[in-house]
Amino acid sequence: MSSNIDLLARPVYGMAQVDWILRLAGGTARRWIDGYSRGGKTYPPVVRLEPTGDEIVTWGEFTEARLLSEFRDAGVPIVRMRPAVEALRETFDQLYPLAHALPYFEERGRELVLRIQEQVRLEKRLQIVVIRNGQLALTTQTDRFIRSVDFGDQQVVQRMHPLPDLDLVWLDPLRQFGEPVVRAVPTAVIGEQTRAGDPPELIQSLYDLTSQEVWQAIRYELLRGEVAPAA
Repeated sequence: MSSNIDLLARPVYGMAQVDWILRLAGGTARRWIDGYSRGGKTYPPVVRLEPTGDEIVTWGEFTEARLLSEFRDAGVPIVRMRPAVEALRETFDQLYPLAHALPYFEERGRELVLRIQEQVRLEKRLQIVVIRNGQLALTTQTDRFIRSVDFGDQQVVQRMHPLPDLDLVWLDPLRQFGEPVVRAVPTAVIGEQTRAGDPPELIQSLYDLTSQEVWQAIRYELLRGEVAPAA
């Protein structure tokens, strides 16, 4: 268990990096992870227990922000998930409950999540699990998150895809400082070479990658370069 805790507590990114990797509008990661003030009102963080002002984001914090990013288009402020996250933290006795496999894969875990959602009256558009055809099921947003992550055999998120549809691009806190990679090659390097005019075939040969790996790296860099959606 200690190695799992160490991994989730591992410092990986700065706040701006989280926005960039997850294609969030600037400042969104800070609001979700560390809270914010607006119009004379203070909004506590969704991810952290309390605001710390720390610029460095741990792998556990990033993982929970990755899940939250799936709900950014829900039309409901993400801060309203805080009561549910607080209750999940206490119920599962984990600092980062949404970075563990239990709430998603075990029936007991899903039942607890459902009960907590009902207790805090979590808006339907922000829910993690729902009852569908008489059975507990993951919502569409949660399913996209699950398809993006690899729990390995440790029952916590070990690595993930920044986008579920690009299944060859990985984020791994133990490799390349957590930067997006295909195999061991940062996508940023491939993107830079592409912008410099190097053809995909040359890049493929230089790094011993497949054409699909090169294509996905280029695609990810193009998507990451687009204007981020509003939070």
